[in-house]
Amino acid sequence: MDQEQEKQSPSTTYDLVILGASGFTGKYVVKEALKFLHTASSPLKTLALAGRNPAKLADTLKWASHPSPPPRIPIITADTTDPKSLRSLCALTKLVLNCVGPFRVYGEPVVSACVAAGCDYLDICGEPEFMERMEAVYHDKATERGSLVVSACGFDSVPAEIGFLFNSRQWESPAEPSRIEAYVNLESEKRIVGNLGTYESAVLGVANMEKLQELRKSRPRRARPAIPGPRPPKGATIEHHKKINLWAVKLPSADSVVVRRTLSTFTENPRGLPGINESVEQIEKREAFWSTIKPAHFGVKIASKSILGIFRFIMIGIFIGLLGKTSFGRCLLLKWPSIFSFGLFRKKGPTEDEVRSASFKMWFVGHGFSNGSLNKEKPDMEIITRVMGPEVGYLATPIILIQCALIVLKQRDSLPKGGVLTPGIVFGHTEIQQRLQENGISFDFISKSNLSA
Repeated sequence: MDQEQEKQSPSTTYDLVILGASGFTGKYVVKEALKFLHTASSPLKTLALAGRNPAKLADTLKWASHPSPPPRIPIITADTTDPKSLRSLCALTKLVLNCVGPFRVYGEPVVSACVAAGCDYLDICGEPEFMERMEAVYHDKATERGSLVVSACGFDSVPAEIGFLFNSRQWESPAEPSRIEAYVNLESEKRIVGNLGTYESAVLGVANMEKLQELRKSRPRRARPAIPGPRPPKGATIEHHKKINLWAVKLPSADSVVVRRTLSTFTENPRGLPGINESVEQIEKREAFWSTIKPAHFGVKIASKSILGIFRFIMIGIFIGLLGKTSFGRCLLLKWPSIFSFGLFRKKGPTEDEVRSASFKMWFVGHGFSNGSLNKEKPDMEIITRVMGPEVGYLATPIILIQCALIVLKQRDSLPKGGVLTPGIVFGHTEIQQRLQENGISFDFISKSNLSA
């Protein structure tokens, strides 16, 4: 790439900048973004790539645009350890897509710079401690500065958020859900290779568990939605769900945390959050959407067609849970991910063939009441829906992140002025579900049935 391409005018304002574009996931985000650059119906007209190493970013651009020649896209040198470079970066763009993880280590300087500059921020974080800390520290300032900060805009946690809302909307009054559980099933024609960043985040999550608990204790208790029926029992450790023919075990994931935060915000704002400059039609659409949402208890389980697959997930959880508590244990986990994950995660990442052959299915099984106004102890109704799409870390995540970004660019006036918010409360009432369906992530109604007493 010539020097002219790498320079940018101080007065230039890009629609978005992808930070960490040369990383494992970042390069796929670039590839996805190029599909919508300069197309007729797309709001994405100007794009820049940012990171520590311009040469690697140039290589990423060549890879992402192959077999076509790389477009003339500016490359900006920026480092999460250099606040000045981040401030300069945020002054040049409307929106930053942050792909630099683990976010507990590298994320806060980027959020801080975006909030200070008043530009918007999306990331692919799946780390509850980071997300909740950013909310505690930056929400008020982001609201004041007009900076929209939304984490978890990838497979963590948009399929869970929009999938939960999709299932909730199937419960037509007087029916109401009490519990919705998501069963995540990863499939592949070759072998499943997970995103290394997800593994690293899980390891660091165990290390930061006490900090997260302290943070939650220090904050005011959020509003809790009114949900019909008693609180669901814990149930068996390992479950076989006959209707979807999957074995499952509870997954301590960011998804359930993010959905609960969305439901708290919804409880406080039952008509949704108003946009900066909404038209009457947009207000009516937002309020109509949120009027159809019925809160429910939510949990996530990792699922497999084989019980042996479940034991594999359990063993990985035991390794991370035990070794992640000490610095020496974390060193072992991070040095040899392939050993401690039985090959599910590895440092060099998956091959392109492995990425193309993988997919996911996320089943949402809702149990509730055919008449929520009646005081019943046991649910008498079940609704099953499904979200389905390509490989989660390198295909689904870039699709989701870019579609969220396009909505921010196209519909900014109908979105909240600013604040540290969840994807569900920001994008739930927008065209996000339709956009995802048009780009390979489907939402399907599966069944509605009565449960025996």
